[in-house]
Amino acid sequence: MLQFPRIIQGGMGVGVSNWRLAQAVSRLGQLGVVSGTALDALFVRRLADGDQGGHMRRGLDAFPFPEMARRIWQEYFVSGGKPAGASYPNLPMHQKRDVRKLVELCMVSNFVEVFLAKEGHKNPVGINFLEKVQIPHLPSIYGAMLAGVGYVLMGAGIPLHIPGVLDAFALQHFAEYKLMVTGAAQIQFAALDTPMQLDPAEFAEGPLPVLHRPKFLAIVSSNILAATMLRRSSGIVDGLVIESPTAGGHNAPPRGKLQLNAAGEPVYGERDRVNIPELRTLGVPFWLAGGYGNADKLREALDEGAAGVQMGTAFAFSQESGLRPDLKQRLLRQAAAGAGQVFTDPLASPTGFPFKVAQLEGTSSSLQVYQERTRVCDLGYLREPYFTEEGGIGYRCAAEPVANYVAKGGTAENTVGRKCLCNALLANVGHPQLRNGATVEPALVTVGDDLNSVAQFLAPGRESYSAADVVERLLSLSADVPQETDSLLAATA
Repeated sequence: MLQFPRIIQGGMGVGVSNWRLAQAVSRLGQLGVVSGTALDALFVRRLADGDQGGHMRRGLDAFPFPEMARRIWQEYFVSGGKPAGASYPNLPMHQKRDVRKLVELCMVSNFVEVFLAKEGHKNPVGINFLEKVQIPHLPSIYGAMLAGVGYVLMGAGIPLHIPGVLDAFALQHFAEYKLMVTGAAQIQFAALDTPMQLDPAEFAEGPLPVLHRPKFLAIVSSNILAATMLRRSSGIVDGLVIESPTAGGHNAPPRGKLQLNAAGEPVYGERDRVNIPELRTLGVPFWLAGGYGNADKLREALDEGAAGVQMGTAFAFSQESGLRPDLKQRLLRQAAAGAGQVFTDPLASPTGFPFKVAQLEGTSSSLQVYQERTRVCDLGYLREPYFTEEGGIGYRCAAEPVANYVAKGGTAENTVGRKCLCNALLANVGHPQLRNGATVEPALVTVGDDLNSVAQFLAPGRESYSAADVVERLLSLSADVPQETDSLLAATA
């Protein structure tokens, strides 16, 4: 009988699910997952801060293309760290045909994060990507596979083409991925030019390394999407993570016409509920996510036929996560008092998906902080590709300066309430951009609706807890869960 990881640690970006957290969870026999979102920017900022602990250098030294690693180190490492009043380096924003420097950064940064997460143990590690952030997919996945990543997980969209990408890279072939471009139906001749490609042979320094094909887990929110992934994907889907609207980060929009409750949050109804008996008929393992961060919910998931649960919020506040210590402490104090508040914001994300926001003074969850920030778009991971009137591809973000967005064919109405998640999420993990020598980008913390439940992991008299505390508590209180579980990769290899 196959054994599966009971617990998948959620891939929270940017940098909250870092290599330390994933390593800690995987060491315990569960599935540790690093976030692949904006890893190139995070990697550069770690180097600009002097590579504290020398971890990035250790990963670079293991990278199989040494000249590529050397170029990146020489360009971005700052011995002793950048001056306190200096800004971080600005990278070019991603475009369909990225400059080689960005492609190499994606490869190297994803390799290093997975390599570090795998150090010191033999259990598999996963990496999580957002389908909405399409342009970096190919080099990011290839870099993670160079490091031997065991799983690729993807949500925030319908990642039909990712399994085929994994197959191609495992065969040492070039891979292709179609970029979704707004307006493609109107400009059909331009739509023919939307595939992105990556040929590993163009970057290898010698023979191409032999790669293992990682398992692919699609993160979906409905039975329809689950069935669609299994029926239409370009390769094998090895499992499903079924995420409910109570999960942190981006939520799938409610089905049907959007309605808001009295607090201004999207209303989810019967059509948004997942039919778990139907999931069991699909023939692949599945994990339930969104509010499953306690032993009772783990038992419930197993009783319903799930392989286990995915949980993020509990791990986001563990000692190993990348979330800034001051933000952790403030939200943990709120949780301990039962006073934490989470708002499902229908407008915050430029993607148009609802986005969970922890209500915390001094962050962009505050209307005043949001209004005082000058709108800037200089990272651009959530930009929307669109076809211009000339048939080319342009890029716009609903959180960029309003005049810029409107000039690119967007509507002013669509900019209302939109927040720069790219800069905010980097600020969450201690790497906020400094502007004009004084203004620091504000944070914006995303967690699940079960924020206050993390207090269960705080032992009496303690103000913090570890990833091991989370895993051990859930497994020890779940009588029907084995204390030692093999990973899905090890069981099916």
